[in-house]
Amino acid sequence: MGLLNERDQAAVRKEFEKLSGPVKLVVFSQSLEAAELCRQNEELVREVAELAPDTITVEVLNLAIDRERAEAYGIERVPAIVVEGARDYGIRFLGIPAGYEFSNLIDSIIAASSGTAALSAETQRALAGLTEAVDIKVFSTPT
Repeated sequence: MGLLNERDQAAVRKEFEKLSGPVKLVVFSQSLEAAELCRQNEELVREVAELAPDTITVEVLNLAIDRERAEAYGIERVPAIVVEGARDYGIRFLGIPAGYEFSNLIDSIIAASSGTAALSAETQRALAGLTEAVDIKVFSTPT
């Protein structure tokens, strides 16, 4: 039995009707102390990708073996997921995107497929005015 029940699968399939381009999910695994979490993360990503097999692909890499790729993506810990569309937009998930974070994974996949962010004109103008690179990290917990 998979991690996603039938109701969740149906909801994700409906959301994936919004996909407009290919998406690659790059999963980083490894680490003996995180082996079970990595396995669950891989399983979740594969189940999600199976809901849009013509659009979403999965690549699983080992943090210890694929060091250059991990470094290029800025991945230092596992489990981790990189969400790429036509290019790498810098979307990363560290840990398993379960619970509240799961909807963020789905939204990120949809955003990466189109290559555009759903931002207001005011926000886009403010961002256009930035003169330096900005590194934004969002941390969430269900508590």
